[in-house]
Amino acid sequence: MTLSTCPLCAAPGGALVFEGEKFRVIRADEAGFPAFYRVVWTAHVAEFSDLDAEDRNLCMAAVAVVEQALRAHLQPTKINLAALGNLVPHLHWHVIARFDWDTHFPAPVWAAAKRPPDQARQSELCAKLKAAEQAMQLQLV
Repeated sequence: MTLSTCPLCAAPGGALVFEGEKFRVIRADEAGFPAFYRVVWTAHVAEFSDLDAEDRNLCMAAVAVVEQALRAHLQPTKINLAALGNLVPHLHWHVIARFDWDTHFPAPVWAAAKRPPDQARQSELCAKLKAAEQAMQLQLV
């Protein structure tokens, strides 16, 4: 994959929450998972170890800010963190608020659904996202 064909180089990758010089935070468009965020490193690197120590600290601090905001404002059952990059080899961290009522819980979001969506709870969750995102923005300045 080259820079010109990398979807995370060519486009934001979701609804932009924060954009800095070295990374951005987006809310991903993942059906059924409205509290699915990504911390996307700006430079096209594939692995976390491609970063120097200072940038690794900055990246993980951003992941922690997103996690803390989701925990504070959404009270999820669990936060899932992952940096897979198998399909898109551009460094990005998934930060996903999970709930015991979500369609896949306790399985990963990429597994088969275990139950139908709870539209009422998803709507309640969506109403809280703006406050969580504002908290992220305040901490990521």
